[in-house]
Amino acid sequence: MTELLPLDPDQLLTTTRSVRKRLDLDRPVPLEVITEALEVALQAPTGSNSQTWHWIVLTDPEVKEKVGAYYARSFAAYSAERTLADDTARRVASSAQYLADIMGKVPALVIGAIYTGGDLPAGNQAGVWGSLLPGAWSLSLALRARGLGSAWTTLHLTYEKEVAELLGIPPTVHQGVLLPVAYTKGTDFKPAGRKPLDEVLHINKW
Repeated sequence: MTELLPLDPDQLLTTTRSVRKRLDLDRPVPLEVITEALEVALQAPTGSNSQTWHWIVLTDPEVKEKVGAYYARSFAAYSAERTLADDTARRVASSAQYLADIMGKVPALVIGAIYTGGDLPAGNQAGVWGSLLPGAWSLSLALRARGLGSAWTTLHLTYEKEVAELLGIPPTVHQGVLLPVAYTKGTDFKPAGRKPLDEVLHINKW
């Protein structure tokens, strides 16, 4: 088993960041480390214990470059529509641009997907994604514990059909998240700034 970082549960939960500029593009990531983290992630809950998720791990350089190109194209359109209001937004935008530039060069890409049987429901889709996204976040936590970083991304979904065709994903399965995975340059991540709890907490009513 891979040696784990000395993080207690609260430290793990509060220091698992979206890692972009600190992804180590030069250090190989053994497939067994990712599968070990996925074994942990599979303990996450799914609706009715259905376990209809699927995990596509990409390590082939040519395939990663193609997926990265779709991501970069989607990011270019997305960023062109955004207005950067402050320094924090500009820092995040710079980091996101960097990730778009290097997505295809990250040692591994992991796509989390789920079996739907066909089209997504027209109404509230929480029941669908609630059976995938907890597992994807558990994967991010398990990777962090092993000294690896990731960043939660969905922009490639603009080209979901093209990516599905490239990877042979059947039309009965929908993608929900793309995680670039690499060892991190250092492991000293800290909690991020967040709104005060009082601004988002509602007890008994809004």
